[in-house]
Amino acid sequence: MSVPYEVFIGLRYLRAKRRHRTISLNTFVSVAGITLGVAALIGTLGIMTGFKEDLQAKILGTTAHIIVQDRTKDGIADYDAQVKRVEAVPRVVAATPFVLRQVLLTSQTAVQGIILRGIDPQREARVTDLAKNLRAGTLLDLNTPVQVTQPVEGSGTGEPEVVTRPGIILGKELSLRLGAFVGDTVNVVSPVGPISAVGMIPKIRTFAVVGVFESGMYEYDSSLAYIALGEAQQFFNMGATVTGIEVKVADIFRAGEIARAIEQALGFPYWARDWMQLNRNLFSALKLEKTMMFLLLVLITIVASFNIVSTLTMIVTEKQREIAILKAMGATRKAIMRIFMLNGLIIGLTGTVIGIPLGYAFLWLIQTYWTFDPTVYYISRIPVHVQALDVFLVASSAILISFAATLYPSWQAGKLDPAAALRYE
Repeated sequence: MSVPYEVFIGLRYLRAKRRHRTISLNTFVSVAGITLGVAALIGTLGIMTGFKEDLQAKILGTTAHIIVQDRTKDGIADYDAQVKRVEAVPRVVAATPFVLRQVLLTSQTAVQGIILRGIDPQREARVTDLAKNLRAGTLLDLNTPVQVTQPVEGSGTGEPEVVTRPGIILGKELSLRLGAFVGDTVNVVSPVGPISAVGMIPKIRTFAVVGVFESGMYEYDSSLAYIALGEAQQFFNMGATVTGIEVKVADIFRAGEIARAIEQALGFPYWARDWMQLNRNLFSALKLEKTMMFLLLVLITIVASFNIVSTLTMIVTEKQREIAILKAMGATRKAIMRIFMLNGLIIGLTGTVIGIPLGYAFLWLIQTYWTFDPTVYYISRIPVHVQALDVFLVASSAILISFAATLYPSWQAGKLDPAAALRYE
């Protein structure tokens, strides 16, 4: 199978004669521009995708994939029966009840407003990664009252007494802020308490710290604490009700579809929200940022395409005599245009082929040699993940921009009048 003559001529035109080294230099600069644009796009998108997935994993490690609640009430009464109905829905892995309230947490040195969650220690590990995130203690410690020593109130001698306190698990940052560690006690203060003649009296109960968790998310580690479900129901006077039901599913990207199936299985007034709905603002912002970075970095490739235009324009100017001879020998206008379009495509393809592995190498160097202090940044290395779709979009964009840059010079070459070009030869 013979190769069209346009290919041979196009390749030869990219290699200029000695007296026209500027064309070769422009060709090199054009390829380098496309290469750097492609590498920068792949590097940026890989880092942003890595950060998004790392953040997603940390969020889903602490919170459930789906939350089920009652639309009309502040709690669910028959939660055990509803948990069984939820677990019967296809692609649901596990479900567990929970209680959620805002409280104040006080220690001997500090006060902090937090979110207090009441959980079932036996079932929580099946739904979230809280058990894996524990740096001290276990979830089952919440079920065992802790004996602590404290001074007897009103005793002049100050002799201590041994009392039992329910357990509480604190986030790492929260533990550091309060100065409360395993074995210490903290006071949980609820603003909703019994009503007296002077108004509502806050309800206070003392808990013993039995564990510390680290999720990798500062917001969670500094504002979350866990107690046993029964203790939460008793402290908040909830009786036999819970705030809602946490659900873990087999496929997190089909959580929305499974949430609708749960709503159909439970019926009104229950409603289910998946993790994407619960964190919509955060993930929408990340998606918008990634899109804008892609569009901004595409400008690098567009700037590089101007070099392609100037290179091809110079080639057309230099090769006017050859173009005229080709036309006189029977070459059509479309054939002349294909010669110069091929030049631009070769520049774009070369830059793309070099730029893709260069982008991967850039990401490998960053992930391997750029380290952080995890106690400050919550990560030890920059998370990186390059998606095949991103690589395809980057390569396609670079090649399309390179092709678009060839249209005007090719059109100029195609409309060249051979008689005018050869008149003074």
